[in-house]
Amino acid sequence: MRHRKAGRKFKRSPSHRRMMLRNLATALLEHGRIETTLAKAKELQPYVEKIITLAKDGWDLNRFRQVLAVLTSKKVAFDLFHEVGPRFKGRSGGYTRIYKLAKVRQGDAAPMGVISLLGADEVVKAPSPRPAVAPSAN
Repeated sequence: MRHRKAGRKFKRSPSHRRMMLRNLATALLEHGRIETTLAKAKELQPYVEKIITLAKDGWDLNRFRQVLAVLTSKKVAFDLFHEVGPRFKGRSGGYTRIYKLAKVRQGDAAPMGVISLLGADEVVKAPSPRPAVAPSAN
């Protein structure tokens, strides 16, 4: 039983799983959006948001080294601190968005999704409450 066991394994060893998340995070920060399976996108979201939170407060050698320990590209780390981090300066979280795609992967029918960084002017709206429906009198 997997009671109280958080995280997905993806049928990979821990080192392979960690490297897969590092590569996905680097690709997302480099391109702004990536298309992957829905499970990988959901697992990647908190991983990337913690990295962006490190870069939000500006350049610091300690934070830069912490980010370099995760990302696989020094160029992407510099871009993170100089472009992406300042863009989310006023936000307290929620830097990414996941869209479910209608198509599935052809080989194994895995559900696909797109994970993307929010734009500079993009705002996530809270769901509006549904209006109360009066019961119909028949």
